[in-house]
Amino acid sequence: MTTETNNSSSRWGIIYVPMAGTRNRHKRWLQIREILDQKEIQYDYIQSENYGSVERLARMLVNNGYKMIVVVGGDRAVNEALNGIMTSSVENLEDVSLAIIANGVGNDFADFWGLGVDEYKKAIDCIIKGNTRKIDVGYVSFMNGEEMVKRYFLMAVNIGLGARAIEISDFCKQFWGKSNPTYIISMIRLFTRRNQYKMHFKVNETVVNEKIMTLCVGNSRGYGMTPSAVPYNGWLDVSVIYRPKFWQMVHGLRMLMKGRLLNHEQVRPFRTKKFVLYDSQNASICVDGKKLEYNLPMEINLMPEYLNFIVP
Repeated sequence: MTTETNNSSSRWGIIYVPMAGTRNRHKRWLQIREILDQKEIQYDYIQSENYGSVERLARMLVNNGYKMIVVVGGDRAVNEALNGIMTSSVENLEDVSLAIIANGVGNDFADFWGLGVDEYKKAIDCIIKGNTRKIDVGYVSFMNGEEMVKRYFLMAVNIGLGARAIEISDFCKQFWGKSNPTYIISMIRLFTRRNQYKMHFKVNETVVNEKIMTLCVGNSRGYGMTPSAVPYNGWLDVSVIYRPKFWQMVHGLRMLMKGRLLNHEQVRPFRTKKFVLYDSQNASICVDGKKLEYNLPMEINLMPEYLNFIVP
């Protein structure tokens, strides 16, 4: 990272995450840099080595006084940056803002705000205008020995089949793209089997101990699983999805694509401020698309209007 002035608080701290699987990994950055230079934006730029480095880089930028953290990347990169900001040594994040320039194959959170992957000019203009909105930050917490582990999220926590689908999709897209036969075959096998998991959890005053195919706790629309969730109302949406028959599965996928999943007969929705998971039968769990190594019991909570986010 190169800095032209010591006043880092007035400069953008940009973390660029190249799109996985592309030959020209710098093409998008060159396009973005050209616009930044034309508009005479003062910034410092870092390219991440991998997803795991984004959290460290975001934490470093905040600790060094940067107030505007710009992530050029997809959902996982945004999640890593969020966790870097939230675990920084800065006690008061009131003056710190997070912004997104969508890049990559998964941009559900950017899409929620109308910032498509090809709209980097629009995203830059939004950051220049500096319109901020306080958004809710969700977090997962559990004990690992004597240590409390927390993982923050903006979109959703997926448990079960949904999480497994995200794992397969993310792995294949990084290395081969969605059109690869391995991806297609894996997804067909996954949805044909429709595995169930014995889950025990509490949402509001309701205790559930049943076989469930997949479950989503969303702060945002959660890849369509919690389509009514918005990251600024102080609530978490929960979609509990039971194992459908095959024809119901096909119908459900159509409803998922149209944002009407909650109307499906095998979906049980809740709205809550706290979710407690006691048992999951070792089901996969993903937090904003990132696989989580976890212990139980686990709590999922919300910090209302906690983080400044740049919006159109």
